[in-house]
Amino acid sequence: MKIPFAGTATLPLILLPTAFTPAFAADEQTMIVSATPTTISELDTPAAVSVVQGQDMRQAAPRVNLSESLTSVPGLQVQNRQNYAQDLQLSMRGFGSRSTYGVRGIRMYVDGIPATMPDGQGQTSNIDINSVESVEVLRGPFSALYGNASGGVLNVTTETGREPATIEASSYYGSFGSWRYGMKATGAVGDGTNAGDVDYSVSTSRFATHGYRDHSGARKNLANAKLGVRIDDVSKLSLIFNSVDIKANDPGGLSESEWKDNPRQSPRAEQYNTRKTIKQTQAGLRYERQLSEHDDMSVMMYAGERETTQYQSIPRAPQLNPTHAGGVIDLSRHYQGIDTRWTHRGELLVPMTFTTGLNYENMSENRKGYENFVMSGTTPAYGQKGNLRRDERNLMWNLDPYLQTNWQLTDKLSLDAGLRYSSVWFDSNDHYVTAANGNDSGEASYHKWLPAGSLKYAVTDAWNLYVAGGRGFETPTINELSYRSGGQSGLNFALQPSTNTTWEVGSKTRVGNGLFTAALFQTDTDNEIVTDASSGGRTTYKNAGKTRRQGAELSLDQQFAGNWHAKAAWTYLDATYRTNVCNDGDCNGNRMPGIARNMGFASLGWQPETGWYAGTDVRYMSDIQADDENSAKAPSYTVVGLNTGYKFNYGNWNMDLFGRVDNLFDREYVGSVIVNESNGRYYEPAPGRNYGLGLSVAYRFE
Repeated sequence: MKIPFAGTATLPLILLPTAFTPAFAADEQTMIVSATPTTISELDTPAAVSVVQGQDMRQAAPRVNLSESLTSVPGLQVQNRQNYAQDLQLSMRGFGSRSTYGVRGIRMYVDGIPATMPDGQGQTSNIDINSVESVEVLRGPFSALYGNASGGVLNVTTETGREPATIEASSYYGSFGSWRYGMKATGAVGDGTNAGDVDYSVSTSRFATHGYRDHSGARKNLANAKLGVRIDDVSKLSLIFNSVDIKANDPGGLSESEWKDNPRQSPRAEQYNTRKTIKQTQAGLRYERQLSEHDDMSVMMYAGERETTQYQSIPRAPQLNPTHAGGVIDLSRHYQGIDTRWTHRGELLVPMTFTTGLNYENMSENRKGYENFVMSGTTPAYGQKGNLRRDERNLMWNLDPYLQTNWQLTDKLSLDAGLRYSSVWFDSNDHYVTAANGNDSGEASYHKWLPAGSLKYAVTDAWNLYVAGGRGFETPTINELSYRSGGQSGLNFALQPSTNTTWEVGSKTRVGNGLFTAALFQTDTDNEIVTDASSGGRTTYKNAGKTRRQGAELSLDQQFAGNWHAKAAWTYLDATYRTNVCNDGDCNGNRMPGIARNMGFASLGWQPETGWYAGTDVRYMSDIQADDENSAKAPSYTVVGLNTGYKFNYGNWNMDLFGRVDNLFDREYVGSVIVNESNGRYYEPAPGRNYGLGLSVAYRFE
């Protein structure tokens, strides 16, 4: 028997079996397709899950940042810092909002390879929008089954090559000296059902910008490749490769007065020549095999390395403290892992599906710190690597067995339940020991049972209701353990993992050729990890006691009248402290910083397959508190974007020429905030009205 494979990334669990179909169909719901013939629709998934298709992400877009296309997802707050040295700011139902760089508290995968390290720190810099097939966003209780720091899950699947072979060149030119060009080749030899059949997808791009703000220029080279080989009738092997190389200046944050005076300025960046370089290369190997009509297995192995050098705006005076780690971070990381799983489909009184597996992830890093100056007489010359001030080797790893089952209790009622036992270990060896700087070596371990479950009731074929609950946890990252408050030496082992319990009820209804979803949720957290202080390039963290996040999400994805496509989403999120976390004063009842209480999105587009097309979108973000005391905030804003273009075919050639304008009404607003920045430099301004032009040309070999 020949078993078809989806040829897509596999996540550790199969609540979202593995991937979505590549396009929205006018006469059916988007489908989630597993590595087996079994499928489950988005409508039938008993969880808050959204999908953004790759072709929609590339529609009249620069194809540079996820912030261009993921604002349509309810519950997901994605903000562009206009700072490629610090990555995007992502939070999901408030998880990850405290991150001063990169992504925190959200599990991310790219073709099955974690973009989140075992300690919970991740980045989006290696995601190649040019080759994305789909992005799946899971929120709520079942996120906990993905292990540590899974306040939500973001799964990126890149394209699998198909016939006919196609080659595409694309480019984009925009405001602030921004440009991107890329090449992509996809194809297949055979139809994917016979031994020896091969599929391939290769993409590469280069992006450069002068930046909206002073000292915010960046350059980014990105490559992604996926090769699939059918071994025999029941097994397939896939090889995944990804590489990214970034050089970016860091403009830093602004105070309120600086932002209002001149949002484009960067008063400290030039003095210290703040900047970051990142090089990351990774590869993965996935083996899928159909063991029998009812059983299949998969094994995912991967390894990678990431090198980072960052120059920060720290004055010389604080670095004279013998316990200070300096103003230059020199970091080399190696990571690897393996995920194995077995799935059985059968009956035990009622139809059921059973999945079990084991996940192992490991990360080792060599972290060094240097002074960010050399002395020229009695004057420090900043922006140069000086004396060594830190030298340590850190290890963090996890070993997680997991189990998930699905029971079809009746024709209308189904039960999903899962359990994961997550164990995370941390070990640090300090190699920089002096008379005034003691040995900061240490170790810690964290262990937690993570259960989740849901009941779904099918009211009709087009309307499902569900209720779900689960418990998750979040350990400190290596960076959060690295510093103690008040300039104290040693690691921050007083920082404890946070635990959270989430309840959710939801409704999903098919409306014509679209889907309307609604969800109510509440998350109570103990020992929430929050920012203590952020100053001079150093951020320290503490536990906040108790917090509560509660709210509602609404979304509509509707195709109508043939070529019209509308999307709308609204999120209400009330995130508050339930104990006092302020160093002075009382913060009990205060809003948690970095989180908007209301977010709205709406878009409408005329999108025929060929000819003229056009669209508009509106984004609303309510005010965001910048600190625990709620003494400063970024004001609310509404921005509008327009796009139009023309697609045409000529023989085997396809061409798409488009133009767009963002922030149409030239609104001055803050794009993101640096939570609890001790100097009051919370604000990272967003650009005013800006423009772009793009062109893509593809040729099909038929």
